[in-house]
Amino acid sequence: MKLTIERATLLKALAHVQSVVERRNTIPILANVMLQAADGVLTCTATDMDLAINERVAADVSQSGSTTAPAHTLYDIVRKLPEGAQVELSVDGEAGQLVIRSGRAKFSLSVLPTEDFPGMSGEALAKLGFNNMVAMDLSQGMLDQARAKNVYVDFDQMALGGDLAYESDSFDGVVLVGVFTLGHAPASSLDELIRVTRPGGCIAFSIRVDMTRDGDEFPTKFASLEKAGKWKLA
Repeated sequence: MKLTIERATLLKALAHVQSVVERRNTIPILANVMLQAADGVLTCTATDMDLAINERVAADVSQSGSTTAPAHTLYDIVRKLPEGAQVELSVDGEAGQLVIRSGRAKFSLSVLPTEDFPGMSGEALAKLGFNNMVAMDLSQGMLDQARAKNVYVDFDQMALGGDLAYESDSFDGVVLVGVFTLGHAPASSLDELIRVTRPGGCIAFSIRVDMTRDGDEFPTKFASLEKAGKWKLA
């Protein structure tokens, strides 16, 4: 991704979307703004899982692409640039960084994959040929965002941690992104996910590294499920 945009245009867009991002976020990807550049348009998206804000602004896009970067930090950098400045945004894939250039100033921010951003995994799976996908989330706002992707066949407002309103063996696979984090879905959620997944199916999920220490809730649950023959860790 590489583009050039007027500082005031970018600042206005970032000011709007970053307003939904909490300063202290226990889910790393939710601290980021997603940047998508294509066909002369930069799309900025941020969410708190209840509300999603989307801004589309004109930009000189020389290379299409997307990434996610820390919303508040990016906003603060652009805010401090001089009025009338042109801002270049580019992604250094090897370094895993978003590079911001304006005049003699240069800044680099660590990025996270767009696939980690809520609502993006379905699009990635659809491109790989997967179909008949069902979106599930507690937030109606996130379900509305998923509906706009046009890759799901159904949308269910439910929460992990209790019984799921699905028949046993309903799905060939289950994918969860940004769910197993501090204060969010408990490890006991895995029992229901296994129940609704057909034998031989896969359950793929992300989890914070600091929740996988020996003796913690999730590693203990992983081991007990494997010992009971409920699943096999890949």
